Amino acid sequence: MFTFFWMTLLFFLWGSTKNTVESALGRPVCSGGYCITLNEGEITTEAGLCVVIPCFFTMADGFTPKAIVWFKCEPWRRRCGDSDVVFHTNRNKVPSEFLGRVLLLDPDVSQGNCSIMINDLSTSDSGSYQLRVNGFYQGTADGVTFPSRTSLSVKDLTQKPSVMIPPLTEGQQATLTCTAPGLCSGSPPKITWMWRGKGEMEVNITGNMAASFKTENLTVVTQRHSSILTFNSSAKHHNTNVTCKVSFTSGLTTEETVTLKVNYKSQPQITGNTIVKEGDDLNLTCNVESFPQSVVVWTKHSASEIYLQNNTGSATLVISNVTAPDSGRYVCTATHLNETVSAYADVKITWFSKILKGSGCVLQSALLTCVCITEGFPLPTITWPLLKDHTEYSVIKTVSNHTINDTVTIPLKNRHYVSVECYSSQGNEEAKENLTVQEDFPEKEVIQSKTILEKISSLEVVVAFLIGALLSAIICCLAVKCSRKTLKESDETLKMISQEDPLIVQNDKSHVQEEAKNLPMAGEKSASEMSKDPKDVQYASIDFSVMKQRRAKEAAKERASTLTEYAEIKTGPKEQSEDGSKEGSETLEGEEEDLMTKRCVSEEQTEVEAVYSTVKDVLDEI
Repeated sequence: MFTFFWMTLLFFLWGSTKNTVESALGRPVCSGGYCITLNEGEITTEAGLCVVIPCFFTMADGFTPKAIVWFKCEPWRRRCGDSDVVFHTNRNKVPSEFLGRVLLLDPDVSQGNCSIMINDLSTSDSGSYQLRVNGFYQGTADGVTFPSRTSLSVKDLTQKPSVMIPPLTEGQQATLTCTAPGLCSGSPPKITWMWRGKGEMEVNITGNMAASFKTENLTVVTQRHSSILTFNSSAKHHNTNVTCKVSFTSGLTTEETVTLKVNYKSQPQITGNTIVKEGDDLNLTCNVESFPQSVVVWTKHSASEIYLQNNTGSATLVISNVTAPDSGRYVCTATHLNETVSAYADVKITWFSKILKGSGCVLQSALLTCVCITEGFPLPTITWPLLKDHTEYSVIKTVSNHTINDTVTIPLKNRHYVSVECYSSQGNEEAKENLTVQEDFPEKEVIQSKTILEKISSLEVVVAFLIGALLSAIICCLAVKCSRKTLKESDETLKMISQEDPLIVQNDKSHVQEEAKNLPMAGEKSASEMSKDPKDVQYASIDFSVMKQRRAKEAAKERASTLTEYAEIKTGPKEQSEDGSKEGSETLEGEEEDLMTKRCVSEEQTEVEAVYSTVKDVLDEI
């Protein structure tokens, strides 16, 4: 019964520890009633792990077993010696490097189980193992060394930890389990977790991740060493790597890296331009980050109108040469694990037209009214370049659907506008047009305008005439000034001559009379006016001999001072003006103004006037 149990256990260990057994447990080898059953082939294992060498024995009648001794020596040696002991029931006889590492599976030697387990293997543990059983034969101490051996080969460590990953779902707690290789390790290994994010270096588990160590006893002599990692899974853990590292007491290490797959979904993300110019291509991409990948469907307005469907977690919608009807709401629907989420994009097709018919300007009563009409989506902007030159204007803007009507009214001081420019723009699009100005005046206003123009023409003639008259007056003034100077010189000469020879006046009587006849012309009076003037009549019948008498009376004075007589003759009219009536003064001033107005009088007439005033003085004295 016990033998069957241990055989079953040994087969379990071989299978669980993945040891390679070249051949099954052999048949018993007997000699003189002493039998031993060992593995006939080579047992292979890896460093850092453990191994079980199965062994069963039976003793001859009369032999009582008390102790088990195992030796390890080279295969070519026929028999191992005391220096090759790796296990002894008496622990004091075991070398330190094997003490505690080699264990007898069943301490009850009487059961015939000589199987041993070696922990923390190293490559130096490779060799040929031989069994010796010590005891008493019929009361006398004795021992039996079995000639059969079993061979053990320890290779480098290649086994990795076993990491168990349950289904991971975003928002739920996850538990990862890492189990060290080997079920019979005598010394518990050290297990650590390393987490590596996307494109990041390895770091120790931190944050909401917690690891715990666990040892599970499978049998009396077997154990499973494992570590449990607990954390809240999220989308950020998806496609990240987690490493479980096992370090043995011998210094050997082994590790296993796994990639986490977290069931999650994100809201659909739509990329691409939603404002497209008419005639261009619409290109929208709907991307859904999820695991497993979602089924993405593009629709417009309703689910019955399917544009595109893809089950790769991403779908790109392309519509070439879009027109205005392509505007609208496009919906991206993603289905993930029987759950549906959606997002939408409002697509706007922009268009722009030139300036429409009906645009133009009308000039009416010095008031310019211009209308500019354009359309597009979004609405264009209308500007008027002519407004920069005006401070007074009004603008009325009217919008209907996608049409904009701009009306600007500007008061003008003149009517020289031939055309006005309307400028319409929308984004990078623009249009401009010169609007022809039409004149619209009432008939009455046209007549008034013609009258004003005629008056303006007449005024121009009058201004030209006045300018000519002013120039003529200036020239006459200069001439009068010059003639007065000449008259003064002639007066002085006449006086001097008359003083020297009074007869000259008498001899020149006929000349003076002839000059007197022409006086009305010099004074610009008619013949009738001359007939009404008594003084003029007296002048006509004057006797020039009297002048001689007057000159004789004044001879004494003239001899004394010619200058004094000259002054009397020169200032005679002035004194008369001062002593006479106001009318005489005004007459003299009137005559001077009359001379300037009628431009000028000839030098000859001026001399006659001077003679006339002298004769008049003489008549006054008579």
